[in-house]
Amino acid sequence: MIALVDYGMGNLRSVEKALECLGLRVLRTSDPEVVKKSKAVVLPGVGAFKDAIYNLKKLGLYGTILSHLESGKPFLGICLGLQLLFERSYEFGEEKGFGLLEGEVILLPPTVKIPHIGWNQIWKRKDSPILEGIEDGEFVYFVHSYRVMPKRDNVILTLTDYGDYFVSSVEYENVFAVQFHPEKSQKVGLKLLKNWATYNGLL
Repeated sequence: MIALVDYGMGNLRSVEKALECLGLRVLRTSDPEVVKKSKAVVLPGVGAFKDAIYNLKKLGLYGTILSHLESGKPFLGICLGLQLLFERSYEFGEEKGFGLLEGEVILLPPTVKIPHIGWNQIWKRKDSPILEGIEDGEFVYFVHSYRVMPKRDNVILTLTDYGDYFVSSVEYENVFAVQFHPEKSQKVGLKLLKNWATYNGLL
């Protein structure tokens, strides 16, 4: 069973539907005990970093998710779920994240329209089974104002050009996370989710 973490940040139904479309058993939950028992965790999210951390701690999910990240079990982060993996964000003041990945979350460059909304391309930085069958330059759907700045290049999976190149997905051990929305990215997004599930033995 895959735990789809509901912490009050964004509409989870589209993520749930995309995963169920692939034949995966998904349970939307705010219960830390359910998350602990799950085979894999999906952490989506839209909104402010600080609010997300507050909600996760209030629900007793912060420590549970951190333990899952460190357990080696599969994890998928989407949009805000990517940003929360890093040490800190500067959205509405400085706030600490999970700190699994070294680096920080900063605003997109002032030279571009913010938020970044719509279709844009992903460019591969390294090979991964999760990108199998996905061509360089494929289009995926974005909605965000902040970007992650990893300290270590080896976690960067794809880049996207929006005035400047930013990190659009990362992969580190059991963790895969994306800045874009695979559940809104049509065939490419479903292919990516299927690759993640297959690689992790969930399908």
